[in-house]
Amino acid sequence: MKIAMVSSEANPFIKTGGLGDVVYSLAKELTILGEEVSVILPFYKSIKNKINVPISKTASFHVRMSWRTEEAIIYHTYVNGISYFLIDNEHYFGRNVIYGEYDDGERFAFFTLAARKMFEVIKLKPDIIHIHDWQPGMLPVLVKEDTDSNNYLKDVKFVLTIHNPAFQGLYSKVVLGDFYGLPDTLFDNGKVRFKEQVSTLKSAIIYSDKITTVSPTHREELLTPEGGMGLEQVLRLREWDFIGILNGVDYLEFNPKEDEYIVAPYDINDFRKQKLENRKNLLNSMHLDDTGKPLFGIVSRLTWQKGMDLFFAMAYELANRECNIAILGSGEYFVEQRCEELRAKYPKTVGIYIGYNDELAHKIYAACDFFLMPSLFEPCGIGQMIAQRYGALPIVRRTGGLKDSVINYDGTNEDRADGFGFDAYDTYEAVRTAVYAYDTWWNLPVRKKLMENAMKVDHSWQRSATEYEKVYQTLLLNK
Repeated sequence: MKIAMVSSEANPFIKTGGLGDVVYSLAKELTILGEEVSVILPFYKSIKNKINVPISKTASFHVRMSWRTEEAIIYHTYVNGISYFLIDNEHYFGRNVIYGEYDDGERFAFFTLAARKMFEVIKLKPDIIHIHDWQPGMLPVLVKEDTDSNNYLKDVKFVLTIHNPAFQGLYSKVVLGDFYGLPDTLFDNGKVRFKEQVSTLKSAIIYSDKITTVSPTHREELLTPEGGMGLEQVLRLREWDFIGILNGVDYLEFNPKEDEYIVAPYDINDFRKQKLENRKNLLNSMHLDDTGKPLFGIVSRLTWQKGMDLFFAMAYELANRECNIAILGSGEYFVEQRCEELRAKYPKTVGIYIGYNDELAHKIYAACDFFLMPSLFEPCGIGQMIAQRYGALPIVRRTGGLKDSVINYDGTNEDRADGFGFDAYDTYEAVRTAVYAYDTWWNLPVRKKLMENAMKVDHSWQRSATEYEKVYQTLLLNK
């Protein structure tokens, strides 16, 4: 199959969150499975500043958007078997930021229009176009509303993956004609209308042939008024074409046996002494005393979505029990300040790093006994799966992908449990679960078994990519 992924970000070129990881990892695994995969991205200034692979100019053409005409320059390169096409335009992408500009709607409309034209200009005809989130959401609309018999992409099937339903690409009705050259009738008949605006995400849901999201449980949540963020009724129209596929983890990057960032590599057959060495190294680097009690870690954006109010309730209880706590992340100012207050109260046992440090993240995963992830909502989550890979037992609120990827230990199921979980978004439940994990830690045979279970679980991208391959194949069979 020829598969083209259209996204606003993808590793190794640009990443602001999980989207960049997912697009790259899925594309890479699909190439390993024998598929021909292309990834189409904007050529942001930040990519130009750091690109270190050979790249060539492939094409240039003009894109018309109502009264304005902008040039698109297409560059091409290969990385790990993936064919990358980078769409350049200095006016839209020659900036120091990726998102959050006043004209994001126009910028990504240009990107979408240029991507569509690029396929024909360079004679790339995929079987599947897989779009991600709202930014390229109008692409299937542009293709399917084009009734010209010479429509180059008329036989292509579209798959949409919803990574973050909170961002819905909402813009005024005028963008239909002004940006995309589409008639107002699409707004009037409701196909692209949402909250009395044009929504590129809703448009993608209506026009794509299959819709996926990043975990089975998140799929169910999106169909409810509580979790749907207003999209639940739209998604119910496409319920039989809507699938939840759990994301994976890049097992080459996150491999405790070959991790260059940690002082004592290990695997499932020999990990106890090495975990202790990694613990010692982490605590020394964060200038903390080793209390000999469990080490809890968190690597996270420090925002309300990540359940930080529950985290602080757990952290104070655990710190009072003389546990070590390692915090890595950045986000909302008041959350960062609460982290500073926690460290100020427990300076010898609580360490924090405000910002992001990839090496430190690996060290935390390798050193910790438990990994805290009490999210308010979490479409998939990757941290808990990385933690399991390193034998750090996740403590999660069972929402979205956290519910799908962690089996709660209830005192009787040590043969298969690989973490701890609670359901209610409640400080009492969060603290109770953290204390139960703390109490369980002292039972060495159970602790060892739970760690082995966690390290055995398969969260590789091969599993996820195979599921996506089945989705693509189903569409092609129904052509």
